[in-house]
Amino acid sequence: MNKLLRFSLHLMATLYMLAGLNHFFRPDSYLPLIPPYIPAHELMNILAGIAEIVLGFGLHFRATRYWSAWGIIAMLIAFLPVHIYFIQVDSCLDNSICLPVWTGWFRLIVIHPLLLAWAYLYTRKI
Repeated sequence: MNKLLRFSLHLMATLYMLAGLNHFFRPDSYLPLIPPYIPAHELMNILAGIAEIVLGFGLHFRATRYWSAWGIIAMLIAFLPVHIYFIQVDSCLDNSICLPVWTGWFRLIVIHPLLLAWAYLYTRKI
């Protein structure tokens, strides 16, 4: 694996692990983003945090990289309702996050596919 791909891999792994930890240190940043039709917000937040930590950690090792990358792809797909909900509420959540509407669309249409593609890079034997 060339140096840029290796750096990118470990950067992605570290970012997912930090994001996962953030679910525990700052749950109030995530809970309002969970759509009301999804039950057990606190549990979902904890499970998302655990998934991000475990999958990010797994990316560091050749033996688990393939499955961790596919797990991240599945997780990102599972997070789509959160992005759609954020757009449905005009990117503004009560007593919490309030951003320009275009940011919700940008996150869904640009950032999310880039994250999926980034994870897909590591589903191959590199």
